[in-house]
Amino acid sequence: MASAEIEEVLRYLDQHRPTERTLETVRAYLDAMVTMAPPAGDVKVEHVSVGGVPAERLTLPGSDASRTLVYLHGGGYCLGSAKAYRAFAARVGRAFGGVTIVPDYRLAPENPFPAGLHDCIAVTRALSKEHGGLGSVVLAGDSAGGGLALATLVSLRDEGHPLPAAVALLSPWVDIEGTGESMTTRAAQDPIVSRDGMTKFALMYLGETGDRKNPLAAPTYAKLEALPPLLVQVGTREVQLDDVAAFVEKARAVGTHVELEIWEEMLHVFQLFPRLPDAARAIDRVGAFLRAKVS
Repeated sequence: MASAEIEEVLRYLDQHRPTERTLETVRAYLDAMVTMAPPAGDVKVEHVSVGGVPAERLTLPGSDASRTLVYLHGGGYCLGSAKAYRAFAARVGRAFGGVTIVPDYRLAPENPFPAGLHDCIAVTRALSKEHGGLGSVVLAGDSAGGGLALATLVSLRDEGHPLPAAVALLSPWVDIEGTGESMTTRAAQDPIVSRDGMTKFALMYLGETGDRKNPLAAPTYAKLEALPPLLVQVGTREVQLDDVAAFVEKARAVGTHVELEIWEEMLHVFQLFPRLPDAARAIDRVGAFLRAKVS
């Protein structure tokens, strides 16, 4: 039985869902959803360029300037922004205890694959140069941002580049086609993601002729060995639950350390919703995991 807090979130999503689903209205819907809770008053926001990519730099009292979290926002590769995710990224950054960089990577369909990925790689390379390596740098991302985080790791590894110390993935989009059984069995429970929606975003991101099994667009098809430690969080209401579980199994099979947390009754990127008690607990887990891995 769903909790009162979950029911409240479901009502909010339903009440604010756009009647006309154009790219503009869906972008506005996501922005409204992730800005339900404003940033805390002690968050210092700086507009910066990192590796030539516009970004926000978020600092909090007591932040350890020697440690950096790169937060890659979600939105199906087509939605979202650093500004919209400011409050949420700051909550994750507070749990981590370092400086947070939120790149405004380029979005499809205006800038299709691999433009956004190239931005994320550029940011990570620039931080590596700034820090003399990536031992004090971690990544986190939700949904498509999780997919971008993994694609960034795979790209850097294949280039022989240093890798971040650890990565946290919140409901990551690992299979752009959505081939897991839960795409069907959880469809009625997931108020945020659907097969139809995933297909539309995939078309905007990759185009009609794009390879849906390209490992830099669908990381579940990548070689997953020699990656840094991963924390993966997913909810039982998600249509992508089986995709995420299959990805974790593949990564563990080649020796990559993965901690998988399946949160009962939780929906896609439930950490965004401060009304949910589990959201704060999950963010605390992310912060503790990332802190423990930095040098």
